[in-house]
Amino acid sequence: MDTGRLTVLVVIAVVALAVVVWAVVRNRRRERLRAQFGPEYGRAVRHYGNVTRAESALEARQERVRRLEIRPLDERDADRFAASWRATQARFVDSPQRAIGEADRLVQAVMKARGYPVGDFEQRVDDISVDHPGVVEHYRAAHETALAAEERDAGTEDLRQAMIHYRALFEDLLEVRDEPPRRMEAGR
Repeated sequence: MDTGRLTVLVVIAVVALAVVVWAVVRNRRRERLRAQFGPEYGRAVRHYGNVTRAESALEARQERVRRLEIRPLDERDADRFAASWRATQARFVDSPQRAIGEADRLVQAVMKARGYPVGDFEQRVDDISVDHPGVVEHYRAAHETALAAEERDAGTEDLRQAMIHYRALFEDLLEVRDEPPRRMEAGR
């Protein structure tokens, strides 16, 4: 075999190997993001209309949250927030709309105490999705109902469902940990 043909075969082999490596890396990235974000992964793909853009956006969320100083609540703060939650739930019986507004503010207070920025709602959802992907849809549904309640466009059953959604998020955020959050560990 002459040198020219050998060179072409080597180049083809190197290119083929590079394509295989690229595909494996891309698939691992995709599986890692699907595992971490759960249903939020599919929602991002639908929102961005493109898997590559969605994955880039999800990785940007991870990087943003990684730079935040998210911390667990100490037991005293967790107990204080839990007592506030119980009072808010009790208020629901007499004033469902007021209780929904309080639940929203209480969730934001817990987020702030943990180190999450609490400005824009969509940014809060994106930030929460990194470490609490299982409750992001609860947050969206509860917030949508809270907005409808402000316009007096939500029935009692809608408000009850919103409280259930807020409670799922609240309980997930409230958890007290003895170790630092995952993203604060060495090597991440």
